Amino acid sequence: MSLAARAGRLSESATAAVFRRVAELKAAGVDLISLAVGEPDFPAPAHVREAARRAIDSGHSRYTEVAGLRSLREAICADSERRRRVRHGVDQVVVSAGAKHALFNLAQVLYDHGDEVVIPVPAWGSYVDQVQLCGARPVLVLCDEADGFLVRPDALERALTSRTKAVVLCTPSNPTGAAYGEAELRALADVLRKSRAFVIVDEIYGELSYDGPPPRSLLELAPDLGERLVIVDGVSKRFAMTGYRVGWMLGSRELARACEALQSQATTSVAAPCQLAAQAALEGPDDDVQAMRAEYEQRRDLLLAALSAIPGLRVQRPRGAFYLFVSVSALLGRGGLNDDVDVTRFLLDRAQVAVVPGSAFGAPGYVRMSYAVSRTDLERAAARIARVVAELPAA
Repeated sequence: MSLAARAGRLSESATAAVFRRVAELKAAGVDLISLAVGEPDFPAPAHVREAARRAIDSGHSRYTEVAGLRSLREAICADSERRRRVRHGVDQVVVSAGAKHALFNLAQVLYDHGDEVVIPVPAWGSYVDQVQLCGARPVLVLCDEADGFLVRPDALERALTSRTKAVVLCTPSNPTGAAYGEAELRALADVLRKSRAFVIVDEIYGELSYDGPPPRSLLELAPDLGERLVIVDGVSKRFAMTGYRVGWMLGSRELARACEALQSQATTSVAAPCQLAAQAALEGPDDDVQAMRAEYEQRRDLLLAALSAIPGLRVQRPRGAFYLFVSVSALLGRGGLNDDVDVTRFLLDRAQVAVVPGSAFGAPGYVRMSYAVSRTDLERAAARIARVVAELPAA
């Protein structure tokens, strides 16, 4: 007896592996600072927590519609229309157990053997693994640091073929924090109009942007792509609700029906109290989100300044999310450091600072650092990194 062939195409996410190692070290009493996991360190807003308690006390313990509570889907549509100026019907929404689940559903109903899926990299690793799990082929398009880690329209056009089933974009980006501006999105839309591929835009970090007005959505700028343009979103990052596991897709009715049918054979619905908490988040005040965003911006600037002062590290100023994508290429060849994985182990063992190697995102020579931790811990982490890097022998 053997496992299915698809099991051999699976790999554990790099962040999950780092998170497990961090937990082991902390359990052993190591004074470790983790900049590895992309999770807000704030509590969910008070009115969200209260809504969850009220839902439990009121007996909301039954199944809901597979696609989600109608009241939640209405709130999702209203929130999206405010942000993207495009109206969806409730039958174009499927609520899933987080944005990752929504992306998984989309992969399963869209990708077949022989299909190609274009993914600009650096990119979150699950995009690639979900494509491979379906037997399709990920086509990785390298986004250069000199271009702000944004995919160039000409590079995207070269990657598109008659076999391209979808293009996956993330803005603001995990792992780089890069965000497409209006001009960049319009240029990409011109390229995408030449293809028949679906366009999946992960906007889970869409409300965490800095330095000016929030980024525009491709959906707003290219409504003519609407029938094959899918938005993936959720409450995890925006409202610090990662553990509630509520995300969704917004797309065509046909695609939504397919995702709903698939989900009916998997998880059925998301827990009812979590759905009602998500509804409260979308319909309630935005004060907590604004405060979190302002704090993230301060943390970004603090860590950016500290790391930029360390010889051998290079980092761009991100426009969104809560990550710095740090070039460590100048450290390679020093002290037995041959690649970014070695650098990650070095920082963990010598500085007791956990980061994620860039190779996990298709970008060797970099590491990802999350600034979703306290300013005190950011200062301590930067000081530790500076100390151990200074101790490395010259190249």
